[in-house]
Amino acid sequence: QVQLAESGGGVVQAGGSLRLSCAASGRTFSNYAMGWFRQVAGKEREFVAAIRWSDSSTYYADSVKGRFTISRDNAKNTVYLQMNSLKPEDTAVYYCAARMGFISTTPGVYGYWGQGTQVTVSS
Repeated sequence: QVQLAESGGGVVQAGGSLRLSCAASGRTFSNYAMGWFRQVAGKEREFVAAIRWSDSSTYYADSVKGRFTISRDNAKNTVYLQMNSLKPEDTAVYYCAARMGFISTTPGVYGYWGQGTQVTVSS
């Protein structure tokens, strides 16, 4: 049974940084893509970044490119999202997700999700 557990959210001032973690368990993830998504109440879930576990290839939403970095630690089975130069519009609940195969920006093709962690950026 795949389990994803996010941590690292919190409140930060604009311009600050946070690092989110997603601890994955339940199987070998070498053939998986891991994604970060975010959602604001009343809006659709939005793609942020993704990484392919096997070769560390990455893909970013234009809105976070150059500010956020996704990475993974094989030994810890953990995926990270380093968020720098945060803006108030980055405020959302951030979710970690997993799917077998290639990176996708579509939430519906990810079969496994964490519970989410709140990120609040104050102006």
